[in-house]
Amino acid sequence: MAEEVRTQVPGNIWKVQVKPGDTVAAGDLLFIMEVMKTEVEHRSETAGTVSAVAIEEGQEGVEADLVAVVIS
Repeated sequence: MAEEVRTQVPGNIWKVQVKPGDTVAAGDLLFIMEVMKTEVEHRSETAGTVSAVAIEEGQEGVEADLVAVVIS
C-alpha cells in the first residue's frame, strides 16, 4: 500500500527530512513548510519505506502538490 504525501496549503518547502530508501514510522517528520511565517510539519501516516521524494528545499509548493510516497 502506498501513501502519497501531499502539501495541504501553499507555501515554501523549508526542510526535507527524508530521502528515497529511508525507513519511516507512523508519525515521523517528512518535511516542514513555511506558510505565512509559520512552520507547518508534515508527518507520515503509515510506517514504511520512502520510495520517492518529489520536492526540494526552497521550492514553492501549491496545495495538493505531491511531496513523497511511502510504501508500507
